[in-house]
Amino acid sequence: MEFCPKCGMRLTPAQKKKGNKVTVALSCPKCGYKKRAVRIVATPKVIEHGPQERVVVIGKEAQKLRTLPTIRVGCPKCGNMLAYVWQVQTRGSDESSTQFFRCTKCNHTFREYS
Repeated sequence: MEFCPKCGMRLTPAQKKKGNKVTVALSCPKCGYKKRAVRIVATPKVIEHGPQERVVVIGKEAQKLRTLPTIRVGCPKCGNMLAYVWQVQTRGSDESSTQFFRCTKCNHTFREYS
């Protein structure tokens, strides 16, 4: 993309035919400035990604790891007193978030509304 040196407008391409020869010129729609177009060849650029930028696939063993915080709360299904805890904004942003629990023993998931 090129701009007119006189008025600053963007130059637009225009084709001219002389016999069987076709030339492309850039012209300014505002002041009429003309310039012969120079052909620019685009070259592809290869982007190399480092090992830290690659996609990580989580295996079944890694999915079994429990990294959520735990809290002492009674499970309504088995009575265990330890559960993983997390919060999710399930309603409007002006309302409090919902607290979810998952029992460490039976994996039963339950919630607490505020």
